[in-house]
Amino acid sequence: MLAVLALTLAACGGSGGEAKFSGIEHAAYQVLPDPLTDTEGKPFSLATDASKPLTLVFFGYTHCPDICGMVMNNLASALTRLDTSDQAKVQVVFVTTDPSRDTPTVLRHYLDHYNPSFEGLTGPIDTIAAIAKPLAVYVAQGQKLPSGGYDLNTHSTQVTAIQDHRSTVLWDMDTSPAQYASDIHALLQQAS
Repeated sequence: MLAVLALTLAACGGSGGEAKFSGIEHAAYQVLPDPLTDTEGKPFSLATDASKPLTLVFFGYTHCPDICGMVMNNLASALTRLDTSDQAKVQVVFVTTDPSRDTPTVLRHYLDHYNPSFEGLTGPIDTIAAIAKPLAVYVAQGQKLPSGGYDLNTHSTQVTAIQDHRSTVLWDMDTSPAQYASDIHALLQQAS
């Protein structure tokens, strides 16, 4: 599969040489059908309700002081680098790891700052952790601090790609918008 992606990227790259695929390929991870709650208060399953050809999933929380915002900003910026045809084929889903504070309304407000098309999901922390586990995403319930806040530095920071109800690619938190855009285009080309 990586060879096909490299050829696709080379064809798209013109005379600039072969673009490198930045995502990390892995054996297919299972996407569980358990539903969470979307920003409209409706059930949403990553396995059955992610309707676009490519879904990018990030587990994080709205009160995150650094990494979550950086990753979401990079994803939003990456989408602006795609043509409208590719943009229409990508869904970005943010799954909270802090459901006690990240209500559907809080998630909607947070995600609207990045891109109003982004979807947010919340639900019981045990369900969120169960959905995350087969995607190789670690989620642990945060501990309440004496200050009243939460120590939630207990989740993985990768973005997971879901295509055809399975996950075979992920990106680490250091992936740039240009790298996401190039990889997203390659994955969409490969799927057509």
